[in-house]
Amino acid sequence: MNTRGTVRLATRGSDLARRQTASVGDRLSTRRLAVETVEVSTRGDEIRDELIHRLGKTGAFVRALDEKVLAGDVDAAVHSMKDMPTESPPELVIAGVPERGPAGDVLVTPDGATLDDLPEGAVVGTSSLRRGAQLRRERPDLRVEPLRGNVDTRLEKLLAPSLQREHQRRLDAEDEGDGDGDDDDDGEHPDSFDQSVEAWFDGLAELERRAMERAVETEYDAVVLAEAGLQRSGLLDAVATTRLPRESFVPAPGQGAIAVTARGDAGATETIRGLVDDPVTRVETTVERTVLAELGGGCIAPIGVYAVVQGQYVHVTVQVLSLDGTEVVERTADLPITDHADAAAALAAELREEGAAELIDRAREEADG
Repeated sequence: MNTRGTVRLATRGSDLARRQTASVGDRLSTRRLAVETVEVSTRGDEIRDELIHRLGKTGAFVRALDEKVLAGDVDAAVHSMKDMPTESPPELVIAGVPERGPAGDVLVTPDGATLDDLPEGAVVGTSSLRRGAQLRRERPDLRVEPLRGNVDTRLEKLLAPSLQREHQRRLDAEDEGDGDGDDDDDGEHPDSFDQSVEAWFDGLAELERRAMERAVETEYDAVVLAEAGLQRSGLLDAVATTRLPRESFVPAPGQGAIAVTARGDAGATETIRGLVDDPVTRVETTVERTVLAELGGGCIAPIGVYAVVQGQYVHVTVQVLSLDGTEVVERTADLPITDHADAAAALAAELREEGAAELIDRAREEADG
């Protein structure tokens, strides 16, 4: 932190990233510190036609920000914790972990359908290997298709086909009404709609209007997203969602949490920890990331880890799947909070022996292939 009392925070340029950075800045501003945000483009942002697990090593959305921290160009960087690699330069620390948001996933559909409601062969979009494997395990009949983009982009891709069809129906009905009234007209009569096309369009939300203009190659019946991302983007109430059960859709390690990285020897580090850190969230995410680190799956294997502090214990659920979802190694355990990191590492070692290592190695081979 420089001598003028200004904290410079690196952030990605997406709306969600900027909102998360603003929430951290609000906490720092309570000490009357000036907060400046520095927008940084990352490899994950620049290569938009690749899925996350094909972008190379874990950290496609992280490294560029942390390089600014290490170079001293900024004081800290704000990340979605689930995007962070478990290995980092020794001089870099997680200085702050704010209170976690919702950790689970939600199914988003145009009409509010649940996972059980989806018809056989329905197309579900996700960019996550974990979500894809979990979907295939629960519903082998579904078609899981790739989906990239920011939160609003993914929602627009989901909503576009149904909105465009509805728009066309209304246009066709108006054309029928303007016709000569012959008996062979087989379209819908304009009186079947309670609004004109213009009034209908004017009543759409901004997200829906953008979707109307989007050309999509794949028509999705549903998409799976993190609830926290929708909530922080202000879009949770804009679409129909159903929470997926965390027992079968175990979240990614760190999902719903924000991490603020800084140099361990920097003056801003202790200030950030004191103003930003939530002790319960730090314990929970430490358990999750320790399990992930010991399993060694990174972003090339479908792994879910979810921890919740319950009194003197940390209840943790771990799920390691094959890419097609047909095989799974899973466990729940209560770890002592006084020794949570070492206990998490021991649990991961047991899971490796029980077959998790084999599933992860197989996923790595398929990714390399």
